[in-house]
Parts: sequence; C-alpha cells; structure tokens
Amino acid sequence: MAVIRTTSRDIDLLARLMRAEAEGEGDLGMLMAGNVMVNRVRVGCLDFADINTVERMVFQSPGGFEATQKGYFYQRAREKERRLAQRIVNGERTHPAEFSLWFFRPDGPCPEQWYGQWNSGRYKAHCFFNPTSADCPEVYGVF
Repeated sequence: MAVIRTTSRDIDLLARLMRAEAEGEGDLGMLMAGNVMVNRVRVGCLDFADINTVERMVFQSPGGFEATQKGYFYQRAREKERRLAQRIVNGERTHPAEFSLWFFRPDGPCPEQWYGQWNSGRYKAHCFFNPTSADCPEVYGVF
C-alpha cells in the first residue's frame, strides 16, 4: 500500500533524485535518501508544510536538494532506481532514516544536532536528522 500518492512521473522523479543524491552509497543509501524524501511529502510540518507532492518536494526552494541543480539529476530514470523508489513509496523504512527529514554529507563526523534537529545516525558518508516529536509528530506515525 502506498504511503503517498504518486504517478509514474513521480516515481521517475523520485528515482532520479535518489540516484543523484546517494548513488555512491549503494542501494541501501538510496533507500535511506528516499525515506527522507517521502517523509517530506507525508508530513505537514516545519519546512515542509506546503510540500504535499513528489514534484514539490523535489524542486523545493529554498531548502531543497542540490542535485536538482546538476545535470546528472536530469538523466532518464533507470529501472533499478524506479524499483527502489517504489519500495519507499510502498512504505519501506530503513534505520537511521525512517523518521528523518534531513540528511547531508559532512566533511567530518556527524554533528549531534543540525539546525536544532537530532542526529539519528550515519550511513557511509551521509548523516540523518530527525525532528522532535513536538515539532513534527506525524513523521513518527505508522501507516
């Protein structure tokens, strides 16, 4: 069962963004990046109150993804990444990103907090950050 509404075009967009942001982290890293992306569509809190579609999430500005400014993002979606994107849309969650709304690649160790949001863990080069339950309770909901 899908946790957000998507079209085939949305799956392509999500797949392209997952690849562009985290291909170097392998399938698991792309799934974690996808968790963050789908969470941003699912919730109506913080910087994502008006982000209710995949397209809005992908092209959010300010606060969106740097990959959309690079040519690699605009290459056609591959079937492998489309399958990964569909798994995330269907509700697959992976720690430490299952409740995260942010991730980034620091030059060194992950900071304990990033803009007031707590570090939930690291996978390879990316650090993931969760909102507090007071700031965004819906990200912790089940589906």
